[in-house]
Amino acid sequence: MTMEERVEELREKKAEAAKGGGEDRIEAQHDRGKKTARERIDYFLDDGTFNEVDMLREHRSTNFDMDEREMPGDGVVTGYGEVDGRKVFVFAHDFTVMGGSLGEVFAQKVCKVMDKAVETGCPIIGLNDSAGARIQEGIDSLAGYADIFHRNQLASGVVPQISAIMGPCAGGAVYSPAITDFIFMVQDTSHMFITGPDVIETVTGEEVGFEELGGAQTHATESGVSQFTAAAEEEALDDIKYLLSFLPQNNVEDPPRVEPWDDPDREPEDLLDIVPEVPQKPYDMRDVTERIVDENSFFEVAEGYARNLTTGFARLDGRPIGIVGNNPKYNAGTLDIDASMKGARFVRFCDAFNIPILTLVDVPGFMPGTDQEHNGIIKHGAKLLYAFSEATVPLLTVITRKAYGGAYDVMASKHVGADMNYAWPTAEIAVMGPQGAVNVLYDDELEDAEDVEARRQELIDEYRDAFANPYTAAERGFVDDVLEPQETRKRLISDLEVVSSKRKDHPDRKHGNIPL
Repeated sequence: MTMEERVEELREKKAEAAKGGGEDRIEAQHDRGKKTARERIDYFLDDGTFNEVDMLREHRSTNFDMDEREMPGDGVVTGYGEVDGRKVFVFAHDFTVMGGSLGEVFAQKVCKVMDKAVETGCPIIGLNDSAGARIQEGIDSLAGYADIFHRNQLASGVVPQISAIMGPCAGGAVYSPAITDFIFMVQDTSHMFITGPDVIETVTGEEVGFEELGGAQTHATESGVSQFTAAAEEEALDDIKYLLSFLPQNNVEDPPRVEPWDDPDREPEDLLDIVPEVPQKPYDMRDVTERIVDENSFFEVAEGYARNLTTGFARLDGRPIGIVGNNPKYNAGTLDIDASMKGARFVRFCDAFNIPILTLVDVPGFMPGTDQEHNGIIKHGAKLLYAFSEATVPLLTVITRKAYGGAYDVMASKHVGADMNYAWPTAEIAVMGPQGAVNVLYDDELEDAEDVEARRQELIDEYRDAFANPYTAAERGFVDDVLEPQETRKRLISDLEVVSSKRKDHPDRKHGNIPL
């Protein structure tokens, strides 16, 4: 056989592998409103940069007549390429090949690119569309999943790991995404669950649909499993690209600064009008965020889940930062179980990848109630406290209004290691709110008052003037300055320039024991 003939043979093999499960199954995939694995990769990566690995690998199972089935690529496309000129490793499940089910070779292919990503310090992007473990391969499928899970753990905090759910993912196919840093889902076409509706009905008698059980909306608002929801696959892939623009390649690099487009000396005068004069009146902390950070740079994370705490990425003078802010628009900005877990996870991610954190505080305390107590608000609230206290990245904090009780301590206070802490003149920093404090301190006096409500209001006003203000904390150095709201952006940019070189080491230890 001549070289030309051998080359032609190679081209034919690769062309056949590129078809995945064949034209009929590709058409069926399109009919479901979904792209194929290769189409997703082509859309996601910069043109002409994809280098495929293990394109010609095939399974070696002989059970259930598997030896009679040829499956080039074994149901997953793997390799590396570039996103906006930066290297990433990627794998995409091919649903046209046995429903994207995972077998021995499938797992080996994924593990190979994960290992190489960690070795080279590049992000890992997984485009998931899988029916789960390949039953025909039995224990080899389970072993393959465990190999991937272990690598997810080894890569955690070393390189960013991002998962897109592009179809139905069940059983073992959801555990790997759950270990990764961020999960993107597509409305109507992607689902995640441990056991499907049929199994649930058989075991428990409960009837539930795919969307209600594990659809994008369910996981974005109820479970908090996913952080981003897109209307279409293209939107999800575009959002992943944008997310990567805030992130470093790995844990030893700084996040990428871009050429600033917004005036660092800009003083947004409308910040003067955002915080209401009435302490109980709500406002949206995202309005504060968007005026402080570089224009149009705020990218919210987990927008639909635990909305009383806002998290996201933004830029200050071109530098990426993480944002954590109580949001009085929802549940008065209290810290509950969901908000605490959401915040802790986000803070730890930022800390792992050298992303400074700006904390915007307006918190009346932790959410009261038997439901919160019985479900562990103590240990879950401690997660957020632990995360802030553990963080070694630059921490900048601004108290816009309420900062009461233990929640004041938790929200990146000076006492848990924040670098620069500020308050606005509207800040109320105290053990508890004026009304609660008056009820405790003046209980006997109020019982004897002629006009109880009038005297209570008088005492509340006196307490607020004396204690619920930023000046006592400023006198003690617990806040570094009281700022006019419009000064905030300029001051934070200056601080970030100074503390960006911060280096802080903890005592040597294997790891701490966060209250999980």
